[in-house]
Amino acid sequence: MSQTPIKIAMISGSLRKGSFNTKLLKCVDETVSGMDQVELDHISLSELDLPMFNEDLEAASFPESALELKRRLIAADGVLISSPEYNGSFSGALKNAIDWASRPRPDEESLACFKGKVCALLAASPGAIGGLRGIRHVRQVLTQLQMHVIPQEFALGKAHEAFDDNGQLKEEFARNMANNVGQSLVKIARMHKSAL
Repeated sequence: MSQTPIKIAMISGSLRKGSFNTKLLKCVDETVSGMDQVELDHISLSELDLPMFNEDLEAASFPESALELKRRLIAADGVLISSPEYNGSFSGALKNAIDWASRPRPDEESLACFKGKVCALLAASPGAIGGLRGIRHVRQVLTQLQMHVIPQEFALGKAHEAFDDNGQLKEEFARNMANNVGQSLVKIARMHKSAL
C-alpha cells in the first residue's frame, strides 16, 4: 500500500559556510529522503538573502525573496529546522525568516506558512549542551504561530568535533538520535495530512 506523498522543508538557521547545523540537516537528509513518498525542499537562508524585516519595506514592495520563502513553506507538509545557539537563543537570520513568513499577503489565510503544520527541531553547537537553550526559544515562537512542534528533538553538543571529513556524524548515538527526529517528523506529518 502506497504512502501518502509529503513534502518536508529543511531549514538551517545558520548563514555560515561549513555550518554545523547545515551539516546536521544533510546527515538527516540521507535517511529521510530514503523514506517512501517523501520530497525534500532545502531552503537556504543564505541564498534567499532576506532583508531585515521592516514594515515600511513590507508596505512599499514585499521582497521577492520573502515571497519565495512563503511559497515554499506553504507548499510544505512539515518543516525540519536545525538552529545554532547565539547568546542563549537562536539566530537573527532564523528569526528574521520567521518574521517575514508570518506576514499575510492579500487573499492568504493568516499564518498560512505555520498554522497547523508539523515541525521538528534540531540544534548543533560547540557547547556541551548543543544549542538546547536556543531551540527552546524556537519552539516557543513556532508554537505561538500555531505550529505543531513535535516533542522529539536533538541537540548535538561539541559539534566542532562531531563530524568526520566527509561531513558525517562520527558517533552512532548522534546519528540515531538525529535520524529518529527526522523519521518521526515524516510519520507525524503524513498522519496529519492523511487526517485532513
